[in-house]
Amino acid sequence: MITQIRGLHHVTSMAASASTNNKFFTDTLGLRRVKKTVNFDAPDVYHLYYGDEVGTPGSVMTYFPFPHIAQGRPGTGEVGTTVFSVPEGSLGYWTDRLTKAGADGLKADEAFGEKRLHFAGPDGDGFALVEVRDDNRAPWIGNGVGAEEAIRGFHSASMRLRDEGSTAELLKFMGYEQVDARDGVTRFGIPGGNGADFIDVETMPNISSARLGAGSVHHIAFAVENRAKQLEVRKALMDTGYQVTPVIDRDYFWAIYFRTPGGVLFEIATNEPGFDRDEDTAHLGEALKLPTQHEHLRKALEEHLEPIA
Repeated sequence: MITQIRGLHHVTSMAASASTNNKFFTDTLGLRRVKKTVNFDAPDVYHLYYGDEVGTPGSVMTYFPFPHIAQGRPGTGEVGTTVFSVPEGSLGYWTDRLTKAGADGLKADEAFGEKRLHFAGPDGDGFALVEVRDDNRAPWIGNGVGAEEAIRGFHSASMRLRDEGSTAELLKFMGYEQVDARDGVTRFGIPGGNGADFIDVETMPNISSARLGAGSVHHIAFAVENRAKQLEVRKALMDTGYQVTPVIDRDYFWAIYFRTPGGVLFEIATNEPGFDRDEDTAHLGEALKLPTQHEHLRKALEEHLEPIA
């Protein structure tokens, strides 16, 4: 069994408009944009990162905003809901804030004894806020949300699958333990995690497969401390029969990827070197940062990419 994984690292999704996406995550949700860079494989498309002050693993939501992208179709084989942790007693504040911002899909409920508020992102993305007692992770409070309400980071991600069996076994192999099961949803948790500790699996055998597009989660990443531990995880997965990519340098972390039995793309990402490797902490996310192989395109990209504040 793998023991090196410490919870979620980041969640990466698709969007249509970079400026709309940036405004929602910074102005509405109060997160910090910690990096403005481009897609390694499509440098004419931004890769935007939002999180806490330094982009701590377990807090980072990232986006590929493709202009003119088709709308995604919800279904099985994908992450359906990305869930953020907020302090107890703050959901009233968030209900008011999201209502004033014009967010769609607001719905309050409870799951696993926790109060939640569901809402949709600008592209119909599925999100929820959950009240968590004693989440001691430091929030970012530079965008107008107070410390008593601000998002602490991820709480969980919920996957919709036609059959949970093989993915449940994979999660257990990755060090997750089943901690509860209610109303058709099974919750898995990582012991001693980084705060972004849970994966919920919803089995929906009669639902068609999702279609990737705006509002869809592209992949979900799990955190390991460093490259040595990442290589241990890669070997363990390959020894079990998974087809895992070589290690890829993503500038702010190293990554490996593999497709799960349920269809969701998993990534294992390192906590090192971090988002401050090429910007001072005080100025994270301000300048356009390009991978070395795309630096020669800077002038053309600065003219092509949609301006964002």
